[in-house]
Amino acid sequence: MLKQNKRIVAKSLKIKKISNLLIGNASRLLSNMTHKSHIWGYPTAVMIEPTNVCNLKCPLCPSGNGTLKRAKGFMEFSLFKKVIDEVKEYATMIILWNQGEPYLNKDFNKMVKYATDAGLFTLVSTNLNADMDAEEVVKSGLDSMIVSLDGSTQETYNQYRVNGNLEKVLSNVEKLVAAKKKLKSNTPIIRWQFLVMKHNEHEIEEIKQKAKELEVDQLSFKTIQIYTKEDIKFLPINPKYRRYNISGEDFEIKFKMENKCRRMWQQPVVNWNGDVAICCFDKDIEFPVGNVKEQSLLSIWQGKPFQNMRNAVLKNRKAFEICRNCGEGVKLRIEEKNR
Repeated sequence: MLKQNKRIVAKSLKIKKISNLLIGNASRLLSNMTHKSHIWGYPTAVMIEPTNVCNLKCPLCPSGNGTLKRAKGFMEFSLFKKVIDEVKEYATMIILWNQGEPYLNKDFNKMVKYATDAGLFTLVSTNLNADMDAEEVVKSGLDSMIVSLDGSTQETYNQYRVNGNLEKVLSNVEKLVAAKKKLKSNTPIIRWQFLVMKHNEHEIEEIKQKAKELEVDQLSFKTIQIYTKEDIKFLPINPKYRRYNISGEDFEIKFKMENKCRRMWQQPVVNWNGDVAICCFDKDIEFPVGNVKEQSLLSIWQGKPFQNMRNAVLKNRKAFEICRNCGEGVKLRIEEKNR
């Protein structure tokens, strides 16, 4: 993470960005202390969804398993540009995913380049099963790429990444590493993310060796999120790699839930059609706060609907199902190896 943190800091060293970060954190801390929402400044990071369409059928993903209720589509470049132009003076990071596979959007590299040229740190999470031009990816200026890869064999990999092709993913990683060397680029920082589940936890040591061979910048092991009692079967046997306590058919996240939230004071989500979500856990936008086609993101951020949700969470966070299964305050990445 050191390489990434250095790049984030470098892109934060602007007076407006530093000021926005300081007053934003101050308003969050005051809100936590008073249990009344204060919101000063603007988002320090924005999650933007290039698409909620995916080429895989992962059983624990609402997009992949078909439980996502909202319409599917692709963000237009003009809408992406509008959001970037609004936040570029205040925000530091653009997180380029939510639901779906970002590289299925035909304009994705163009989006990355526009955000990078605006001085923003760009981060994407991808299953890397899409066709891509590795040199074009590097030239886009992408700062960091999380590659979701959860198996050392096709059989293991395909148990969760349904319809995925392990050989293609590994080939794409190799091409990206080669393109970085050819173009003498330190970016994108390639971060292999391995979701630990019952069917793949035996491969952890093998994966560590494979990451060295591929020359990725970082390998991290992450816990999975489950939604129903039927999903418990995916949890690994080793409790170290679980974010839940299990009692029979019941499960509960491993942390004391407090009436506060970091994300709602730092990072809104703009979905492909412009709808703004309070956070990435509100996958079907149960709590609508506005649309950037109709209002500016900054006015939505400080607007009454968003403030009402912040106040509700400060009063009783447990009242919301999405909050009860949220990773806020939980160490989701259990083990990390840097090259």
